Amino acid sequence: MNCIIIDDEPLAREAIEILVKDTSQLNLLGMFNNALAASKFMEENPVDLIFLDIQMPGITGIEFARNISKRSLVIFTTAYSEYAVDSYEVDAIDYLIKPIDPERFHKAVNKAIAYHSLLLKEEKENIEAGNTEYFFVKSERRYFKINYKDILFIEGLKDYVIIQLDEQRVITRMNLKNIFELLPKHDFLRVNKSYIVNTKHIDSFDNNDIFIKTHEIAIGNTYRDAFFEAFMRMG
Repeated sequence: MNCIIIDDEPLAREAIEILVKDTSQLNLLGMFNNALAASKFMEENPVDLIFLDIQMPGITGIEFARNISKRSLVIFTTAYSEYAVDSYEVDAIDYLIKPIDPERFHKAVNKAIAYHSLLLKEEKENIEAGNTEYFFVKSERRYFKINYKDILFIEGLKDYVIIQLDEQRVITRMNLKNIFELLPKHDFLRVNKSYIVNTKHIDSFDNNDIFIKTHEIAIGNTYRDAFFEAFMRMG
């Protein structure tokens, strides 16, 4: 699981870092001393698990947890036990009191790993393999046949993806990164943190935007070079 640490105290970050690096199932992507910096990082990087301090300057851990995707699981880390009730309101996986006991830490991580597996299983059940031309997507208790060639673009919206076809939108509970892995890479490109486009349907583009029929999709700064390189190669 990809994880990050958010804590305004350097010693607290280092203590959690040691525990994380001693856990083979965890991959530490970064450490942050405030929620705003972590939020910007998460816009471009999928994070499965967050070790999150509660009492921080600016945006508190509770406020931050209320506004992130449910796919980013939270384990609160704090020196104050009185925040435990608040942590349950934002569906935190667990609540660890500093200084963190290693055995208690691993118990919380195992709980997060188990829940993460359930989320992945749920997503896989929403997609049924077809063949090289189509697949099936579960939406509103039905499975819809989706032809790859008919997809204009796919938009990620919190815990869902919206598959935009010519005259229809199909919404399913899934992660944008995971559905991208199922798509044929010779036709589909990720162009920002929220959109995947079918290059066959691109009508025009400039340095900042892609135009598909009546839709205008921004090219993200971190995706721009890769988009132009890949699009020219496809052409």
